[in-house]
Amino acid sequence: MRVFKQFFAQVLVIILSFLAGFVPASAQSVTLEQMAGQMIMVGFQGNVASAQSVRELTKMIGQGRVGGIMYLKTNVSSLANVREMNKGFLSAGASLPPFIAIDQEGGSIERLTKAVGFAEIPSAAYFGSSNSPNRAQKIYAGMAKSLASLGVNMNFGPVVDLNINKKNPIIAKYGRSYGDDVATVVEYAEAFVSGHRIAGVITALKHFPGHGSSAGDSHVGFVDITKTWQAKELEPYRVMVKDGMVDMVMVGHLFHQKLSTDASAQLPSSLSPNWITGVLRNQIGFNGVVISDDMEMAAIREKFTLKQTVIRAVNAGTDILLFSNTAKYRIGLPDEIRKIIVDEAKRDADFQAKVEISYKRIYDLKKRIKN
Repeated sequence: MRVFKQFFAQVLVIILSFLAGFVPASAQSVTLEQMAGQMIMVGFQGNVASAQSVRELTKMIGQGRVGGIMYLKTNVSSLANVREMNKGFLSAGASLPPFIAIDQEGGSIERLTKAVGFAEIPSAAYFGSSNSPNRAQKIYAGMAKSLASLGVNMNFGPVVDLNINKKNPIIAKYGRSYGDDVATVVEYAEAFVSGHRIAGVITALKHFPGHGSSAGDSHVGFVDITKTWQAKELEPYRVMVKDGMVDMVMVGHLFHQKLSTDASAQLPSSLSPNWITGVLRNQIGFNGVVISDDMEMAAIREKFTLKQTVIRAVNAGTDILLFSNTAKYRIGLPDEIRKIIVDEAKRDADFQAKVEISYKRIYDLKKRIKN
């Protein structure tokens, strides 16, 4: 039985490798531990390059123990310090450059503000009502150029949630949606993406499969979209994938009783094979990198252990696991996550096949990063 399972896993790797592109020769000697490390993105403490936590994180990047970092406002004391920290991250000696990510949507959602000398831009809602996608594209390009000058190579945007529920506590409340019309959302989201591509900054569409109709906020608890979600919320993803305007997709923590793989387990979309593999990949046709929303949001943390979260996410088809490391900060969190991935991969050949394919997707995307 074990021999058959190993054979099946090898066949699965070949098939998935064909669909995602052949594994490059430079990736053939990469260890399982290094592959797992590339699947991890974490938040950190410290706002200067000399901070002990920043130095330790830089070491982890150089050793391939973590593949990316994300900035929170607490990490930003000045633009000069951000630039210096990023210079250290990028020159840490890793075989692949780290993703250096930030939430810089505009409006209320931004980590870099005028308080530290960064030029702020309007919200998505403002742009969506301005009837000027060309102007939006130029503004986004300028912002992305500023991000790139600091060493930031990934921005968690654009938001492609449809503004269906005008009382939504996390999307509508902060003007994060371009509107309730699919065509408008796509037009401005593509302006966001194209502006960032000019500057060489990777983008991430969010929050799949659609957070704009929800009545709750996944930051603070379980969010059930069974009665509110509409199929048209998938259309921005479908259109932009067809247009070749998707670098990465961020999956939210949203539960739909009729569309989750195992309703009894109340799996949110970020842990659901049906949503990620079934809908996003097989139906919509997206074969690129899938990243989770922060796995320390209450919607996940209050229902699943760290081990359950990691294993379920990888099995669902997630390539990068995002942890803000704010719930219970510890510098060793990436090592804990990596060990879970490696141990499960050694136990389950099918799981290892998924790790290898995730690494290939990440490898391909990172080839676009310019140090």
